[in-house]
Amino acid sequence: MAGHSKWANIQHRKGAQDKKRAALFARLSKEITIASKLGGPDPDANPRLRLAINNARGQSMPKDNIKRAVDKGQGGAGEEYFDIRYEGFGPGGVGIIVEASTDNKNRAASEIRSAFSKNGGNLGETGSVSFGFEQVGEIQYPVEAGDEMEVMEAAIEAGATDVETDEENHWIYTEREDLTDVASTLEGKFGEVEAKSTQLIWKPQNNVPVEGDHADTLMKLLDVLDELDDVQNVYDNSELSDAEIERLSS
Repeated sequence: MAGHSKWANIQHRKGAQDKKRAALFARLSKEITIASKLGGPDPDANPRLRLAINNARGQSMPKDNIKRAVDKGQGGAGEEYFDIRYEGFGPGGVGIIVEASTDNKNRAASEIRSAFSKNGGNLGETGSVSFGFEQVGEIQYPVEAGDEMEVMEAAIEAGATDVETDEENHWIYTEREDLTDVASTLEGKFGEVEAKSTQLIWKPQNNVPVEGDHADTLMKLLDVLDELDDVQNVYDNSELSDAEIERLSS
């Protein structure tokens, strides 16, 4: 699975998820608002909004929060948001892609550059990192959806290209253009268990092993990036051993 997913698992083991829940809801609300503003309030006619709402439901966001976010996108002129991708390198030469949605390009660039420079990394040119990643669809289901073989068979039959499973989740991958179709086909396939997220991601083609001080600093960098208001998603190509994950989780 993508390096940032391992970072999320480490945060979960450390009990850090509770303090990040409010930030997660804010990020999900922001994406719903932007999608509503750009494509209209009807999720059936607005694929980006449909995905955003599904992801919010997958994270148990209250219906009232979702409705307020949709309505906010229809509430007049409001802010103009820009989707921007930043690419850079972290400790140990790890490649990192940061996706931001911002109403202030200068602020976003300054904060993201600062996060890199203060935590052992540096920003690069567009394309300096993404050439080593592939943009694919990712559908995340909790392990309660079924055992690994059941989920894999259902996913492949639905048109997925690969499935990975860890102790907490199934990660289903699709071609970029097939994400919506595969996600729709899988709805209801696992009883009442719903997908936790459905999104396009940057999946690394090769991973970079990191350990020790480099791993510590990388986790700090990812944590700082994740807390920035303008940042929506972070991807990296780090490879952490099981022993290193246990050490970082302690």
